[in-house]
Amino acid sequence: MSYPTIELRRPTAKDGRSVHQLVAQCPPLDSNSMYCNLLQSAHFSATSVAAFSAGDMVGFISGYLIPERPDTLFVWQVAVGQRARGQGLATRMLRHIQERPACSGVAFLETTITASNQASWALFQGLAKQLDATLSESVMFDSAGHFGNEHDTEMLVRIGPF
Repeated sequence: MSYPTIELRRPTAKDGRSVHQLVAQCPPLDSNSMYCNLLQSAHFSATSVAAFSAGDMVGFISGYLIPERPDTLFVWQVAVGQRARGQGLATRMLRHIQERPACSGVAFLETTITASNQASWALFQGLAKQLDATLSESVMFDSAGHFGNEHDTEMLVRIGPF
């Protein structure tokens, strides 16, 4: 099923529970506490986006400007519900955030991706191509050194400048 009309908007704290439920339905995403999702929706609303269709949350991206590097948007999580996939929604949400006043000085986008998350690699490689920007990768959080071998290594993906 596709969604003919999807509204993109800044999230609010009232969306935190819906974010929590959506992320739980989107493996391999790591579930955060509901409190974390409430904070993402409230404190980072200027650099996050919620996608709704017929009153249902069908997508969410959390992001923030890195305090020491305000020219860099860090994308924390990208969640697109099963029925809304394959419609370019994730790219549309990323571009929506980039066009916000809070991101007017942003020249770089960063995120982390595990080696096995092919959907995320495709999303960010496609975005780099759209932006005609370089994509580089390096280890950010090592499986053994940071996660005690309880999580796959998270690769830092950096796109820019754009």
